[in-house]
Amino acid sequence: MKVFVTGVCGQLGHDVMNELARRGHEGIGSGIEAVYSGIQDGSAVTGMPYVSMDITDREQVDRVITEAAPDVIVHCAAWTAVDLAEDEDKKDKVKAINIDGAKNIADVAKKLDAKMIYISTDYVFNGQGTEPWKADCKDYAPLNYYGETKLGGELAVSETLDKYFIVRIAWVFGLNGKNFIKTMLNVGKTHDTVRVVNDQIGTPTYTLDLSVLLVDMLETEKYGYYHATNEGGYISWYDFTKEIYRQAGLKTEVLPVTTAEYGLSKAARPFNSRLDKSKLVENGFKPLPTWQDALSRYLEALKETED
Repeated sequence: MKVFVTGVCGQLGHDVMNELARRGHEGIGSGIEAVYSGIQDGSAVTGMPYVSMDITDREQVDRVITEAAPDVIVHCAAWTAVDLAEDEDKKDKVKAINIDGAKNIADVAKKLDAKMIYISTDYVFNGQGTEPWKADCKDYAPLNYYGETKLGGELAVSETLDKYFIVRIAWVFGLNGKNFIKTMLNVGKTHDTVRVVNDQIGTPTYTLDLSVLLVDMLETEKYGYYHATNEGGYISWYDFTKEIYRQAGLKTEVLPVTTAEYGLSKAARPFNSRLDKSKLVENGFKPLPTWQDALSRYLEALKETED
C-alpha cells in the first residue's frame, strides 16, 4: 500500500512514516520545509522519499499528490500553536492551514479515490463538564480559534469524502519536536518547585503508540470518527507532571493550582479533555497502552537520543 503523509517533520508524522516502513508499506513524506528537518535518528524516515509541499497551495497539493498516486493520505500537518492562533494577524494563516489545507488534501483524495486520515483534537468541543466526549458527538462549540479551525478541517473532510477516518487526540507527545514532557523536564532540572494546573483533565497520547493505531486503521475500511489517547485513566496536568518527575528521578516539588490561579492564557483551555475511546474496541482496533507505560518508554527513548 502506498501512503502519503503530511507533516512528517512533526511529532506524529515522523512516527507514522516509521510504522509504515516497519510494516512494509510504501511511504512518501511531505512538509513545508525544503528538506526533511526532523530528528536524524537512523530510523526509517531517513530512508523514505520526502517532498516539499505547502498544503495551502491548492495547485501544488493537487500536482504533488496526484503524481504520488497514493492509496491513503494521512494528514498530520496543522497549525498547533494554540495561543498564537488568537493573534488577529495570524488568523488568516491559521485558517489557510487548518481549514483550507485540509480541504485541499480532501479534494485530491476524492479525485484519486484514496482513503484519508485527518488528525483532530478535543478542542472541537466546549471543554466543560466531566463526561467523556463520545467519538460521534456533534455538540461542537470550540473555545478558541484553534479549535474552530480544526473543526473546520473536520467538516471539510467529512463533507468531501466517504472514505475518511477523523481521529481526535489530546495532550500529544513524541520525540520529534516540542511537547509538555520536554518542557517539564527542562523546568525540573532548573527549579525547586513548579506550579501546574490541576483542574484541566484528560489523557496523554504518545505518537509512537498512536502511529500503530493509525496504520491499523488505514489497512481497513472501518471509516468514521474515532477518539484515541493512551489508556491508564483520566488525569490532570498536575498528576501528569508528578509522574513525569517520579519516573525521571527528579525531586522538583509540584504545586497544584487552578487555571484561574495560574493566570489566563491568550486562548481559553478546556477543563474537560476526556475522550471516550470505546468505539475503537467496538470496531476491532487495539487500544493504546497505558500512558504510564508510554511515559516510561518515552523517557528511555529520550535518553537514547541524548546519548
